[in-house]
Amino acid sequence: MIAPLAKFLDTKPIYYKEFDPTRIVKAYELIKQKIKHPKRVQIIGTNGKGSTGRTIAHLASKSGLRVGHFSSPHILDFKERFWINGKNASEEALEKAHKRVWNLLGSEVAESLSYFEYQTLLAFVLFENLDLQVIEAGLGGVYDATSVANYELTVVTPIGFDHSDFLGDSLEEIAAAKLKAIAKKALIAKQEDTVYKVAEKIAREKGSKLYFYEKTECKNRAQIEAIAKEKGFARYLTENIINAAIALDILGINYNIEDLKSLELFGRFYKIMPNVIIDVGHNPLAAKAIVGALKSKVTLIFNILGDKDLTQTLQILKPKIKEVEIIKIDTQRAADLEKIEKLLKSLGLKHSYFNGEIRKDKEYLVFGSFYAVEAFLKLMEKVKG
Repeated sequence: MIAPLAKFLDTKPIYYKEFDPTRIVKAYELIKQKIKHPKRVQIIGTNGKGSTGRTIAHLASKSGLRVGHFSSPHILDFKERFWINGKNASEEALEKAHKRVWNLLGSEVAESLSYFEYQTLLAFVLFENLDLQVIEAGLGGVYDATSVANYELTVVTPIGFDHSDFLGDSLEEIAAAKLKAIAKKALIAKQEDTVYKVAEKIAREKGSKLYFYEKTECKNRAQIEAIAKEKGFARYLTENIINAAIALDILGINYNIEDLKSLELFGRFYKIMPNVIIDVGHNPLAAKAIVGALKSKVTLIFNILGDKDLTQTLQILKPKIKEVEIIKIDTQRAADLEKIEKLLKSLGLKHSYFNGEIRKDKEYLVFGSFYAVEAFLKLMEKVKG
C-alpha cells in the first residue's frame, strides 16, 4: 500500500551519509520511456536560482504557455516547490503524481531514493503535460538529481562558496562540479573570473555554446530596469530578472515585459512589513548582495545552518548591522547558538534573542536561512493571532 506523499517523504533523510550518484540514474531509466518530455530549462548555481527560475516561469506562463517551476527548499508550505501557472500545485495533483511515480519505479526503488531525488522525479511526472519545465538544481551540478534529464538550456546563476563538503574546497572545484551539468546551450550570469575560465573549459570539452550575461543583448533591459525600480527590487534581483529575460530570448519564447509588474519574489529581499525585509540568503555570496542592497543599517534577525560559513557571512554583513537578534530555528542542522553568540561578541556586535517584538523606530532584516525566515513568519502569525 502506498503511503500519502507527506508521510512517505518523512521517512527519507534530507542527505544520505554515503552519496550514490547511480541511484537516481537507475530510477530515471525506469520512468524515462513512460513519461512525456516537454521543453526543459535547468537552473544551476549557488545563489539566485529561485528568483531567476521564477521569473522565467512567470513570464513564460503569462505569455500563454503552460509552465511548471520546481524549486527548493520551501519557506512555509511544501507545495511551494511545485509551481504551475502561477499557483502552487494542489495536494490532489501531488498525490496523483506520487502514485504514478511509485507505480513506475516499484516500491523497492521508490523507497531507496533520497528526499530530493524522489521530489525531482515527482516534478517530471507532475509537469509532463505542460509546455515548459523550469527545474532548479539542488546543491550540486553534474551529480544532482535534476541532471538526469535533458535540457534545452542551462541557466547558471552566480557561483560561490557553499556546500564545500560535497562540492570542493576551492571556487574552481565548486564551479567545475556545478558546470559539468551544462546542456548544449548555457547562459552564464555575472561571475568571478575563475568561474568564467572553468565554464569556457567545460564548454569546449562538451561542445556547448555559452551565452554571457555581460555580453548578450537583452532587448528589454531598459524596461526591466524601470519596472524593477518601480517595484523596489534590489540590484541583484534586477540582474537575475535580466538574466531570465535573456534566457527566454535564447529559447525563442516571446513575453510581455509589462507582466513583470505582477511578479512576486517572496522571500527574496522582500518587504514583508514597512520596516521589515526578509531574505532567505544563507552564505557569503548572498551576504555581499544584501550589503549592496541595504540603504542603511538594520537590526539583523538571524540564524544559520551549521554547515554554512557563519564567520564570513557575519563579517560581510557587519558594516550594515546595528545589532543582532538571534531567532531560534527548528532543525537539527542549526548552528550552535553558543558559537553564534561567541562570534557576535568577537565582532563587537550587540546581540539578544528575538522575542517577537517589531519596533516602529527600527529597520529590520531577517536573514541567514530558509528556516530563519520560516520561524520569523510563524512567530509573527502567533503575535497577530
